[in-house]
Amino acid sequence: MQSYFSSDFTLGILGGGQLGKMLLYETRKFDIQTAVLDPNPEAPGAIACNHFETGDLQDFDTVYNFGKKVDVLTIEIEAVNIKALQQLEKEGITVYPSSSTLQKIQNKGIQKEFYKQHQIPTAAFTKFESKELLLKAFQENKITLPCIWKSTEGGYDGKGVEVIKDKSQLQTLPETECIIEEKIDFAYEIAVIVARNPDGDTVAYPTVEMEFHPEANQVEYVICPARIDEVIQTKAKDIAIKVSEAFEHVGLLAIEMFVTKDNEILVNEVAPRPHNSGHYSIEASYTNQFEQHIRAILNLPLGNTASKVAGIMVNLVGKEGYEGPVIYKNLNNILKMDGVIPHIYGKKITRPFRKMGHVTIVNKEVSKARKIAEEVKNLIEVISE
Repeated sequence: MQSYFSSDFTLGILGGGQLGKMLLYETRKFDIQTAVLDPNPEAPGAIACNHFETGDLQDFDTVYNFGKKVDVLTIEIEAVNIKALQQLEKEGITVYPSSSTLQKIQNKGIQKEFYKQHQIPTAAFTKFESKELLLKAFQENKITLPCIWKSTEGGYDGKGVEVIKDKSQLQTLPETECIIEEKIDFAYEIAVIVARNPDGDTVAYPTVEMEFHPEANQVEYVICPARIDEVIQTKAKDIAIKVSEAFEHVGLLAIEMFVTKDNEILVNEVAPRPHNSGHYSIEASYTNQFEQHIRAILNLPLGNTASKVAGIMVNLVGKEGYEGPVIYKNLNNILKMDGVIPHIYGKKITRPFRKMGHVTIVNKEVSKARKIAEEVKNLIEVISE
């Protein structure tokens, strides 16, 4: 058996953002050697790894040469060079999630077609290879407004997604491959995180409820347990496990879903890594999502996904109108509150809606936790000098 702990074994991580930083907390706990590659020399993950390299995650040679120095390679961001991963796999480097899984997820058009092929419920969509073809479809009245426009690549945190209510919006869309989705009149949004190891063992975290910022299209609150019917929670978990097994992913897979007003569940999209919807687990779960990811990719026994207490996560994002060196206003006030735990990611510069940290609120009762979460949201401000 491979000795991971207190040995020369090295885990490589592509990406050193906040997810990488929180993943590294767990490698420190287990005394696992780590190497991180990120384009930003001041990436949050730079302080916590054994070896840090600055480089382009999309460049073949950079990713390939980095991967040759590690025993197992994982990601904290999907936008990495797939061909480099394929070559590393051919040469015997273990890569999780695999290049095959990532290739199906990286492009949202391919991801949506994958759901269709595997009879996974999702919103109706049409893929367009160019803006010209999209405009032509609108001129021929083949698309009904309102609808959702998504860039097939490069979107994150609400970027690369737009609600199209009027034809005038089409002119400002970028020249890129895209998909148009039917706009779903949903009751609420939920997510389930599934962990799967190379042996095919699978565990799922409880269904969480997500509340979004109306303008930024970013998650503002993640609520666990979700305040929804148990039948819906069970159905969501079953769909999530089906998605996980279809992708044959190893590691964590976060599955975001819509619940319609008729209680139909539709898969929106997935992320093959630790995810914003699982941050509550650091304080509220028996095994947090970051430890679980490490357990899964190293083929260790998977941990207990149950919650010890109710947990709510509040995203800390840059306030509109502020850009520059960050200041966390009223941080002392929330530190005085019981069950309130801030996580500051270590990004020195704030800008509107940039994710700068999160706060977890734990309580025996989810209703009390939600009230405190509102207080925290109203108190703390991420501004600049």
